[in-house]
Amino acid sequence: MGRHFGNLAKVRHVITYSLSPFEQRAFPNYFSKGIPNVWRRFTASFFKVAPPMTLMYLTYSWGNSVHQQSKRKNAADYENEE
Repeated sequence: MGRHFGNLAKVRHVITYSLSPFEQRAFPNYFSKGIPNVWRRFTASFFKVAPPMTLMYLTYSWGNSVHQQSKRKNAADYENEE
């Protein structure tokens, strides 16, 4: 007979460790270390990301406004018409 799916190969020299879920803490150091770490990482990357994104947004909004202005008709071209 063949082997079952979980026992297809014999793996040697592999050590696995596990901890019982009843001995683990779900959110260890969440407030004391987690939130300050998120704040530190945010402030470290904010000044690298925000200036280019702001520049890109301003360029995009300027380009849209120029495009909208170029699509409008010039009222001075039609003053003499009835």
